[in-house]
Parts: sequence; C-alpha cells; structure tokens
Amino acid sequence: MTIDEAIKEIDALKPNAYPEDIKVRWLSRIDGTIQREVIDTHEGGGERQFGGYSEEQLGQGVQLIAPEPYSELYVHYLACQIDLHNAETARYNNSSIVFNASYQTFTDWYNRTHLPLQRNSIGTI
Repeated sequence: MTIDEAIKEIDALKPNAYPEDIKVRWLSRIDGTIQREVIDTHEGGGERQFGGYSEEQLGQGVQLIAPEPYSELYVHYLACQIDLHNAETARYNNSSIVFNASYQTFTDWYNRTHLPLQRNSIGTI
C-alpha cells in the first residue's frame, strides 16, 4: 500500500477535514514505530533506513513498510487518529481495538518469518 492509497481509502471510509500533510505525518509515525520496534529488532533490519515521510512524497507511489495483506493496519491507524483528534471516545476505542489486532497480526507474522537479533552472547573467560 502506498501513502496515497492509505489516505484515499480512509477518506472514502471515514470522511474527515484533516489535510493530507497531517495524515502523511501520522503514517510516518506508525512506520517509524514499525521500523524501530519490529524491523530493527530482527536480522537485516538495519539494511533499511527510515527517515520519515513528507508531503512532497504524495503522488510518488511511496510504499509503506507493512506488506499486503497486513497493510490494512494503516487505514485502521488513520481511523484511530481521526477519532482521537475528533474527541470521539467510543469510536476511538473501537478503532483502536481493530488497529491493535491488525498491528499484532503483522508483528506476529514478522516475528515468525524473520530471525531476531542475537545480542547476547556468552564470552570466554
């Protein structure tokens, strides 16, 4: 899923008045979290550097980190942010349950398919 696809989908599912630059910033935050908490904790994680997204990347087909079929987590995350900033507590609670489930599904898959970093080793005396 690209940045543009995520924004287009959330705008269709949950009409809102938030500008695209805010949504890009939200997507940047969740991918920053995915990079730090999931990708960087596994072998090969340091190969991809993530510096965040900017509004200038709209329309350029920039792919988000989580692959299909896990990319739905981005739409759920944007829904959470919209509900949170609209102070719609009940909707936020529901959106966050759905987001957390999709995020957990992604992290479970990633943990099953990638070796974790081996940081502890037994030294010789």
